[in-house]
Amino acid sequence: MTMNHGTLLGKRFRMANYYKQLYIMLLPGLLFLFVFKYIPIYGLLIAFKEFNFLAGILGSEWVGLKYFKEAFSDRFFLNSLRNTFVISGLKLFIGFPIPIIIAILLNELSRRFERKIFLTLIFLPYFISWVVLSGIFLRIFSPEGPVNYIRGLFGYDPILFFAIPEYFLALVVGTSIWREMGWSSIIYLAAMSSINPDLYEAAEIDGAGRFRQVLHITVPSIMPIAAILLILNTGFILNAGFDQIYNLFNPMVLDVGEIIDTYVFKKGIVEANYSYGAAVGLFKSAVGLFLVFTANKIAVSIGGKDSGLW
Repeated sequence: MTMNHGTLLGKRFRMANYYKQLYIMLLPGLLFLFVFKYIPIYGLLIAFKEFNFLAGILGSEWVGLKYFKEAFSDRFFLNSLRNTFVISGLKLFIGFPIPIIIAILLNELSRRFERKIFLTLIFLPYFISWVVLSGIFLRIFSPEGPVNYIRGLFGYDPILFFAIPEYFLALVVGTSIWREMGWSSIIYLAAMSSINPDLYEAAEIDGAGRFRQVLHITVPSIMPIAAILLILNTGFILNAGFDQIYNLFNPMVLDVGEIIDTYVFKKGIVEANYSYGAAVGLFKSAVGLFLVFTANKIAVSIGGKDSGLW
């Protein structure tokens, strides 16, 4: 037994030495995760305290659930919570199938050169920050922009698109889907590359056309990946996109454009009410965790263990 234990330890040591370079490459990521994700958890204590800079986190007065009660009695917070669910829900349920469709269409292109060109064009917006994109969209949909110019050619008056709630909501959802769809499609393309080509050959021999091959081979093969991505996206349903909303937001669309992130920014940073902002942020994280567990349980109960994260 001792010899087997020593042999096992020796084997593990050799494996660790073999993958030493990979562990070294992994170290910066783990360090970043520890410093910026785990250490700040200590700061969540201020959500239950009357935070005072001079007294510090531990020295501040304990107030319990005061700021949670205050948040849920604030109509502006409840409005931002509703807007966050609406915007994130639209982004998720409208935008989720689009990358799958794009990936299938790209996968059906026979020429790799064409596939790379289209994939690059679709994926490129993901690397452009919302600060830049917001300026571009504000200019395009401004009263002097090309959209209103085309409307003027047909005799229509200019519209302040980002000042009208209905148009603002549609533009926020549409531009977000346009920017993100290339990134998600790459994940599905990677999943499609692992499908056994023999399945397509067997289906072709049986007389199945391309549409039936996609329907009965490609789509079922990527469903586990789609389920996992859906679970992860569900956990971020309260992240409606601070960068995008903050750069496109204006007081004219306060009722539909104020989300939890911008609300926390105003209350916690601008008004320096750090305890209140921490309480709202903690509530947001708790809801996200609950949604991940719920979505995972539903996915496993429907599609089996392969459809869940655990």
